[in-house]
Amino acid sequence: MNADRPVDNAPYYSLTHAGLTVEGWSRAAVQSYWRVPELKIGFDLGAQPWDFMGTPNWFLSHTHLDHVAALPVYVARRRMMKMEPPTIFVPAESMDDVKKLMTIMHRLDRGRQLADVKGVSPGDEVELSRDHVLTVVNTVHTIPSRGFIAWERRRKLKDEYVGLPGEKIKELRLAAEAKGDSITHEVRIPLVAYTGDTAPAGLDANPAFFDAKILITEMSFIRASHRRDKIHKFGHMHLDDFVERAARFRNEVIVAGHFSTRYHPNEVRKLLDNKLPPELKSKMKLWV
Repeated sequence: MNADRPVDNAPYYSLTHAGLTVEGWSRAAVQSYWRVPELKIGFDLGAQPWDFMGTPNWFLSHTHLDHVAALPVYVARRRMMKMEPPTIFVPAESMDDVKKLMTIMHRLDRGRQLADVKGVSPGDEVELSRDHVLTVVNTVHTIPSRGFIAWERRRKLKDEYVGLPGEKIKELRLAAEAKGDSITHEVRIPLVAYTGDTAPAGLDANPAFFDAKILITEMSFIRASHRRDKIHKFGHMHLDDFVERAARFRNEVIVAGHFSTRYHPNEVRKLLDNKLPPELKSKMKLWV
Protein backbone atom coordinates (compact mmCIF):
# COMPACT_ATOMS: atom_id res chain seq x y z
CA MET A 1 0.00 0.00 0.00
CA ASN A 2 1.11 3.54 -0.75
CA ALA A 3 0.61 5.85 2.24
CA ASP A 4 0.27 8.85 -0.09
CA ARG A 5 -2.89 7.45 -1.70
CA PRO A 6 -6.13 7.61 0.29
CA VAL A 7 -7.41 4.45 -1.44
CA ASP A 8 -4.79 2.15 -2.95
CA ASN A 9 -6.98 -0.33 -4.80
CA ALA A 10 -4.88 -0.96 -7.92
CA PRO A 11 -1.12 -0.67 -8.47
CA TYR A 12 0.40 1.86 -10.78
CA TYR A 13 3.72 3.49 -11.59
CA SER A 14 4.31 7.11 -12.50
CA LEU A 15 6.85 9.09 -14.50
CA THR A 16 7.10 12.69 -15.65
CA HIS A 17 8.73 13.69 -18.91
CA ALA A 18 8.57 16.88 -20.96
CA GLY A 19 5.91 18.32 -18.69
CA LEU A 20 3.63 15.29 -18.97
CA THR A 21 2.89 12.62 -16.39
CA VAL A 22 2.21 9.02 -17.34
CA GLU A 23 0.60 6.82 -14.72
CA GLY A 24 -0.56 3.24 -15.10
CA TRP A 25 0.17 -0.44 -15.15
CA SER A 26 -0.47 -3.38 -17.45
CA ARG A 27 -0.22 -7.15 -17.37
CA ALA A 28 -1.56 -9.35 -20.16
CA ALA A 29 -4.82 -11.10 -19.22
CA VAL A 30 -4.85 -9.24 -15.88
CA GLN A 31 -5.51 -5.53 -16.35
CA SER A 32 -4.35 -2.46 -18.28
CA TYR A 33 -4.96 1.18 -17.42
CA TRP A 34 -3.04 4.37 -18.16
CA ARG A 35 -3.62 8.09 -17.90
CA VAL A 36 -2.00 11.45 -18.66
CA PRO A 37 -3.49 13.88 -16.11
CA GLU A 38 -2.27 17.06 -17.81
CA LEU A 39 -4.24 16.16 -20.94
CA LYS A 40 -7.23 14.87 -18.92
CA ILE A 41 -7.18 11.56 -20.79
CA GLY A 42 -6.87 7.89 -19.94
CA PHE A 43 -6.32 4.74 -21.99
CA ASP A 44 -8.14 1.50 -21.18
CA LEU A 45 -9.99 0.51 -18.01
CA GLY A 46 -9.02 -3.04 -17.13
CA ALA A 47 -9.03 -1.72 -13.57
CA GLN A 48 -9.58 1.77 -12.18
CA PRO A 49 -7.30 3.10 -9.47
CA TRP A 50 -9.33 5.32 -7.18
CA ASP A 51 -6.93 8.18 -7.92
CA PHE A 52 -7.86 8.02 -11.62
CA MET A 53 -11.52 8.90 -11.04
CA GLY A 54 -10.96 12.59 -11.80
CA THR A 55 -9.82 11.88 -15.36
CA PRO A 56 -12.92 12.61 -17.48
CA ASN A 57 -12.03 11.24 -20.93
CA TRP A 58 -11.13 7.61 -21.58
CA PHE A 59 -10.05 5.98 -24.82
CA LEU A 60 -10.51 2.21 -24.91
CA SER A 61 -8.28 0.45 -27.41
CA HIS A 62 -10.44 -2.69 -27.58
CA THR A 63 -12.94 -4.67 -25.54
CA HIS A 64 -10.98 -7.60 -24.15
CA LEU A 65 -11.81 -7.85 -20.47
CA ASP A 66 -8.35 -6.96 -19.20
CA HIS A 67 -8.79 -3.60 -20.95
CA VAL A 68 -12.48 -2.84 -20.32
CA ALA A 69 -13.73 -4.73 -17.25
CA ALA A 70 -13.67 -1.69 -14.94
CA LEU A 71 -15.63 0.59 -17.26
CA PRO A 72 -18.98 0.17 -15.41
CA VAL A 73 -17.17 0.52 -12.07
CA TYR A 74 -15.51 3.77 -13.11
CA VAL A 75 -18.77 5.23 -14.45
CA ALA A 76 -20.66 4.23 -11.29
CA ARG A 77 -18.00 5.73 -9.03
CA ARG A 78 -18.17 9.04 -10.90
CA ARG A 79 -21.92 9.15 -10.36
CA MET A 80 -21.59 8.15 -6.71
CA MET A 81 -19.14 11.00 -6.14
CA LYS A 82 -21.50 13.45 -7.91
CA MET A 83 -19.00 14.09 -10.71
CA GLU A 84 -19.94 14.94 -14.28
CA PRO A 85 -20.56 11.91 -16.55
CA PRO A 86 -17.33 10.96 -18.35
CA THR A 87 -16.79 10.63 -22.08
CA ILE A 88 -15.80 7.14 -23.22
CA PHE A 89 -14.35 6.53 -26.69
CA VAL A 90 -14.46 2.95 -28.01
CA PRO A 91 -13.91 1.31 -31.39
CA ALA A 92 -16.95 2.13 -33.49
CA GLU A 93 -17.61 -1.56 -34.13
CA SER A 94 -17.91 -2.15 -30.37
CA MET A 95 -20.00 0.88 -29.39
CA ASP A 96 -23.43 -0.75 -29.44
CA ASP A 97 -22.29 -3.70 -27.34
CA VAL A 98 -20.54 -1.42 -24.85
CA LYS A 99 -23.79 0.51 -24.42
CA LYS A 100 -25.66 -2.77 -23.92
CA LEU A 101 -23.11 -3.78 -21.27
CA MET A 102 -23.74 -0.54 -19.42
CA THR A 103 -27.51 -1.03 -19.67
CA ILE A 104 -27.20 -4.50 -18.16
CA MET A 105 -25.01 -3.16 -15.34
CA HIS A 106 -27.63 -0.49 -14.71
CA ARG A 107 -30.22 -3.23 -14.19
CA LEU A 108 -27.96 -5.36 -12.01
CA ASP A 109 -26.55 -2.53 -9.90
CA ARG A 110 -29.76 -0.47 -9.76
CA GLY A 111 -27.60 2.57 -10.50
CA ARG A 112 -27.63 4.62 -13.67
CA GLN A 113 -24.60 4.28 -15.94
CA LEU A 114 -24.20 7.92 -16.92
CA ALA A 115 -21.58 8.38 -19.63
CA ASP A 116 -21.27 9.72 -23.14
CA VAL A 117 -20.10 6.71 -25.15
CA LYS A 118 -18.71 7.53 -28.60
CA GLY A 119 -17.46 5.22 -31.33
CA VAL A 120 -14.20 6.10 -33.06
CA SER A 121 -12.74 4.99 -36.37
CA PRO A 122 -9.30 5.37 -37.98
CA GLY A 123 -8.75 8.96 -39.06
CA ASP A 124 -11.05 10.48 -36.44
CA GLU A 125 -9.82 13.46 -34.43
CA VAL A 126 -10.91 14.41 -30.92
CA GLU A 127 -10.41 17.96 -29.64
CA LEU A 128 -8.80 17.85 -26.21
CA SER A 129 -8.18 21.59 -25.81
CA ARG A 130 -7.22 24.62 -27.85
CA ASP A 131 -3.62 23.37 -27.90
CA HIS A 132 -4.10 19.61 -28.06
CA VAL A 133 -5.85 17.12 -30.33
CA LEU A 134 -5.99 13.33 -30.33
CA THR A 135 -6.02 11.22 -33.48
CA VAL A 136 -7.29 7.66 -33.87
CA VAL A 137 -5.52 4.92 -35.85
CA ASN A 138 -6.09 1.26 -36.57
CA THR A 139 -4.03 -1.40 -34.86
CA VAL A 140 -3.85 -5.14 -35.51
CA HIS A 141 -5.46 -7.40 -32.92
CA THR A 142 -7.92 -10.30 -32.81
CA ILE A 143 -10.91 -7.95 -32.44
CA PRO A 144 -11.46 -4.35 -33.62
CA SER A 145 -8.76 -2.23 -31.99
CA ARG A 146 -7.52 1.33 -32.05
CA GLY A 147 -4.38 3.21 -31.14
CA PHE A 148 -4.26 6.86 -30.11
CA ILE A 149 -1.84 9.77 -30.52
CA ALA A 150 -2.13 13.03 -28.56
CA TRP A 151 -0.61 16.03 -30.37
CA GLU A 152 0.37 19.54 -29.39
CA ARG A 153 -0.82 22.14 -31.88
CA ARG A 154 1.20 25.27 -32.63
CA ARG A 155 0.78 28.10 -35.12
CA LYS A 156 3.79 29.03 -37.29
CA LEU A 157 4.26 31.69 -39.92
CA LYS A 158 3.94 30.43 -43.46
CA ASP A 159 7.31 30.20 -45.16
CA GLU A 160 6.72 33.22 -47.39
CA TYR A 161 6.37 35.50 -44.35
CA VAL A 162 9.36 34.29 -42.34
CA GLY A 163 11.95 37.02 -41.83
CA LEU A 164 9.67 39.99 -42.50
CA PRO A 165 9.70 42.93 -40.04
CA GLY A 166 7.20 42.77 -37.19
CA GLU A 167 5.15 45.73 -38.43
CA LYS A 168 4.84 44.20 -41.89
CA ILE A 169 3.72 40.86 -40.38
CA LYS A 170 1.11 42.67 -38.30
CA GLU A 171 -0.17 44.47 -41.40
CA LEU A 172 -0.37 41.23 -43.38
CA ARG A 173 -2.06 39.42 -40.48
CA LEU A 174 -4.80 42.04 -40.19
CA ALA A 175 -5.33 42.03 -43.95
CA ALA A 176 -5.56 38.23 -44.01
CA GLU A 177 -7.99 38.13 -41.09
CA ALA A 178 -10.25 40.63 -42.86
CA LYS A 179 -10.50 38.12 -45.70
CA GLY A 180 -11.03 35.19 -43.34
CA ASP A 181 -7.51 33.94 -44.10
CA SER A 182 -4.36 33.45 -42.04
CA ILE A 183 -0.64 34.00 -42.47
CA THR A 184 0.11 31.05 -40.19
CA HIS A 185 -0.33 27.30 -40.49
CA GLU A 186 -0.78 24.58 -37.91
CA VAL A 187 2.15 22.43 -36.86
CA ARG A 188 1.54 19.28 -34.83
CA ILE A 189 4.00 17.66 -32.44
CA PRO A 190 3.21 14.08 -31.32
CA LEU A 191 3.40 14.01 -27.54
CA VAL A 192 1.97 10.71 -26.28
CA ALA A 193 1.11 7.61 -28.30
CA TYR A 194 -0.68 4.50 -27.05
CA THR A 195 -0.71 1.34 -29.13
CA GLY A 196 -2.93 -0.85 -26.96
CA ASP A 197 -2.57 -4.50 -27.95
CA THR A 198 -1.25 -4.95 -31.46
CA ALA A 199 0.85 -7.09 -33.73
CA PRO A 200 3.92 -5.34 -35.21
CA ALA A 201 1.93 -4.47 -38.33
CA GLY A 202 -0.11 -2.03 -36.25
CA LEU A 203 3.07 -0.33 -35.09
CA ASP A 204 4.60 -0.16 -38.57
CA ALA A 205 1.47 1.28 -40.19
CA ASN A 206 1.50 4.36 -37.96
CA PRO A 207 4.75 6.37 -38.09
CA ALA A 208 3.59 8.68 -35.28
CA PHE A 209 4.05 5.77 -32.87
CA PHE A 210 7.79 6.00 -33.54
CA ASP A 211 7.87 9.82 -33.37
CA ALA A 212 5.89 10.60 -30.21
CA LYS A 213 7.89 11.96 -27.30
CA ILE A 214 6.35 9.27 -25.09
CA LEU A 215 5.26 5.88 -26.44
CA ILE A 216 3.16 3.55 -24.28
CA THR A 217 3.14 0.09 -25.79
CA GLU A 218 2.90 -3.63 -25.20
CA MET A 219 5.65 -6.24 -25.12
CA SER A 220 3.66 -9.34 -24.28
CA PHE A 221 6.36 -11.94 -24.96
CA ILE A 222 10.12 -12.01 -24.46
CA ARG A 223 11.46 -15.58 -24.48
CA ALA A 224 13.21 -16.85 -27.61
CA SER A 225 11.23 -20.09 -27.34
CA HIS A 226 7.94 -18.26 -27.91
CA ARG A 227 7.16 -18.35 -31.63
CA ARG A 228 6.68 -14.95 -33.14
CA ASP A 229 4.39 -16.10 -35.93
CA LYS A 230 1.90 -17.38 -33.36
CA ILE A 231 2.32 -14.25 -31.21
CA HIS A 232 1.64 -11.98 -34.19
CA LYS A 233 -1.39 -14.05 -35.18
CA PHE A 234 -2.95 -13.28 -31.81
CA GLY A 235 -2.20 -9.57 -32.11
CA HIS A 236 0.80 -9.14 -29.82
CA MET A 237 4.48 -8.24 -29.95
CA HIS A 238 7.71 -9.93 -28.93
CA LEU A 239 10.94 -8.46 -27.59
CA ASP A 240 12.64 -9.34 -30.88
CA ASP A 241 10.16 -7.11 -32.76
CA PHE A 242 11.54 -4.16 -30.81
CA VAL A 243 15.16 -5.17 -31.29
CA GLU A 244 14.66 -5.39 -35.06
CA ARG A 245 13.17 -1.87 -35.11
CA ALA A 246 15.59 -0.29 -32.62
CA ALA A 247 16.79 2.40 -35.03
CA ARG A 248 13.23 3.46 -35.89
CA PHE A 249 12.21 4.43 -32.35
CA ARG A 250 12.79 8.18 -32.23
CA ASN A 251 10.80 8.45 -28.99
CA GLU A 252 12.35 10.10 -25.96
CA VAL A 253 10.69 7.61 -23.57
CA ILE A 254 9.12 4.20 -24.24
CA VAL A 255 6.93 2.70 -21.52
CA ALA A 256 6.67 -1.05 -22.12
CA GLY A 257 4.08 -3.16 -20.32
CA HIS A 258 1.49 -5.89 -20.86
CA PHE A 259 4.04 -8.63 -20.20
CA SER A 260 2.70 -12.16 -20.08
CA THR A 261 1.96 -13.63 -16.66
CA ARG A 262 4.40 -16.40 -17.59
CA TYR A 263 7.25 -14.06 -16.66
CA HIS A 264 8.55 -13.05 -13.25
CA PRO A 265 9.51 -9.36 -13.18
CA ASN A 266 13.15 -10.30 -12.54
CA GLU A 267 13.20 -12.40 -15.71
CA VAL A 268 11.79 -9.49 -17.72
CA ARG A 269 14.39 -7.05 -16.41
CA LYS A 270 17.31 -9.44 -16.82
CA LEU A 271 16.42 -10.59 -20.33
CA LEU A 272 15.78 -7.10 -21.63
CA ASP A 273 18.94 -5.79 -20.01
CA ASN A 274 20.90 -8.44 -21.90
CA LYS A 275 19.13 -8.15 -25.23
CA LEU A 276 18.09 -4.54 -25.81
CA PRO A 277 20.58 -2.48 -27.82
CA PRO A 278 21.94 0.56 -25.93
CA GLU A 279 19.96 3.14 -27.90
CA LEU A 280 16.71 1.39 -26.99
CA LYS A 281 17.64 0.43 -23.43
CA SER A 282 18.39 4.05 -22.52
CA LYS A 283 14.84 5.20 -23.28
CA MET A 284 12.77 2.15 -22.29
CA LYS A 285 10.93 1.92 -18.98
CA LEU A 286 9.73 -1.54 -17.98
CA TRP A 287 6.50 -1.43 -16.03
CA VAL A 288 6.15 -4.99 -14.84
